Amino acid sequence: MTNQPLVAMDTAKREQSLVDAFVLLADTLVDDYDVVDLLDRLVTSAVELLNASAAGLLLADQRGHLSVVASSSEDTRLLEVFQLQNEQGPCLDCIKGSAPVVSDDFAADLERWPIFVPAAQSVGFVSVLAVPMRLRTETIGALNLFSKTPGAHRPEDLPIAQGLADVATIGILQQRSAHRSTVLAEQLQNALSSRVVIEQAKGVLAERRSIGMDAAFDALRRYSRDHNRKLGEVAQQVVRGTLEELG
Repeated sequence: MTNQPLVAMDTAKREQSLVDAFVLLADTLVDDYDVVDLLDRLVTSAVELLNASAAGLLLADQRGHLSVVASSSEDTRLLEVFQLQNEQGPCLDCIKGSAPVVSDDFAADLERWPIFVPAAQSVGFVSVLAVPMRLRTETIGALNLFSKTPGAHRPEDLPIAQGLADVATIGILQQRSAHRSTVLAEQLQNALSSRVVIEQAKGVLAERRSIGMDAAFDALRRYSRDHNRKLGEVAQQVVRGTLEELG
């Protein structure tokens, strides 16, 4: 008896999950969509679909300064911040070159990223797939998929990761007025400002409930989606102490 039916079923399930992810991202792009929620959905979908242990996303503001605007775990967020602080790492190379960067084993890339590699290994990450968020000649960030297994990223993962990043990029860059650059600047600045408040809210919840930062973020995100409210707005209320349900 062969295992072909099982393989076919697994393939069909993955294809359906992929369709669902693109539909979910597309549905987010409504007139008043929340950029922060869009990017959070992007990293969540990427981890689920592409055999990654975690994902992070760097985005540039109107002055070209990069910030971490989405991550699937606290370790990932801190590693992305570490890259920015030390100006070294695969995600930065991806943005600078406006091209995908793949490392199947960080141990082989120690010379390339002597500061970044030990930091990544210290939290268990040993490989990465980074794809640019770009539209034609404009690159505004990168989606970065980290894994705790060497060679975890398959060749077919690259076009899928790039496709997910492209959908989000189009959403951010979509033209809502004749002055697209002004709209883009406002969207990115709002996303970065919301991220600061979200990090504050995570800290508040973590302290109040005596839980980890990842669990605190899960609580914020779950409340936001269950009540159909923007993540940034929920975070603001938590910081202000006006949302008793998340106290």
